[in-house]
Amino acid sequence: MRRTTETALNRSGFIEDAVTVPEENRKGIKNHPNFIEANTSGITLRELTEKNIIPTFSDNSLTISHQNFIGAVAKAAEEVFGELTPVECRVSHPIIGRIPSAQYKKTGELTEEEKTVFYQRLAWVCHVSHLVRTINGQPTHLCIGGVRAYNEDKLYSKRSPMKFKIFVGWQVRVCSNLMLTTDGFTKTIECMTEADIMQKSMELFGAFNPHKEETLELLGNLKETSFTEEQFCKIVGRLRLYQFLPASEQRRLPSLQIGDQAVNAMVKGYVSNPDFGKKEGEEFTCWNLLQLATEAVKSAYINCWLERNQNCTDFAVGIQNALRGNDTEGYGWFLS
Repeated sequence: MRRTTETALNRSGFIEDAVTVPEENRKGIKNHPNFIEANTSGITLRELTEKNIIPTFSDNSLTISHQNFIGAVAKAAEEVFGELTPVECRVSHPIIGRIPSAQYKKTGELTEEEKTVFYQRLAWVCHVSHLVRTINGQPTHLCIGGVRAYNEDKLYSKRSPMKFKIFVGWQVRVCSNLMLTTDGFTKTIECMTEADIMQKSMELFGAFNPHKEETLELLGNLKETSFTEEQFCKIVGRLRLYQFLPASEQRRLPSLQIGDQAVNAMVKGYVSNPDFGKKEGEEFTCWNLLQLATEAVKSAYINCWLERNQNCTDFAVGIQNALRGNDTEGYGWFLS
């Protein structure tokens, strides 16, 4: 993929001109924060292309490979937004095999050439090169990406539509936290060909493009609403209580996908996160809450990571509305 130096459009308020990030820093091998962690590992696009087999359906027809999925979405994104940075990939659940000539060898005797592998789950991101903003003091990129999990496809049957997820949203560079709104995310789409993926991608990106700055302003305005430590503790308590409510009561409240593990991570972040935790003499805001929440759900499995990111954004915006007295969706319950 091509790379260009970032430029920024003039903005006012909480969204400012971005400082160009040096190329050597953007490669970010050292101390580079992952956009998702869980049980994933990093892999290059080249490795995906050259070292991984492509699964087939039971009739031996090919699936759409991970690399072709990435290529189709990236091509659509370039047409709408412009040049992109190189892709960053995370994979999990390797399916390991061996070539037929090595079927009788012991595991320890296998050479690298005799091993085969494909990864059941993939998440990937890249950035639009010229769309960088500074929001609340943090460089923020417009981010493109997708998720794919072979376990959701019916590989045991004849060729059928395959499932993918694509998104576009703003990502904070310092921690790679993705702030995903409803209008920037398509939940599971079913496609038979790469052309289908491109069409769905174009529809999403084309609809999001005119509103990308409005979305950024919405996120930036979260900095305007602060709350006390006592209110934060109420939110934490209600998050825990929510999980044990009867289903009938949960249905009357906003949908929530932040589980115990994520709540624990948020509390730890409140105390110790150097970028978004509570600091002496500074207000703790809904922007901080959003970042702690999105940081916490990085431990989610690949196949549910995007939904949880969107849920975190909805939650932070909902809490802000409740604090401002504009709650229409029931988020005030988390503060009561």
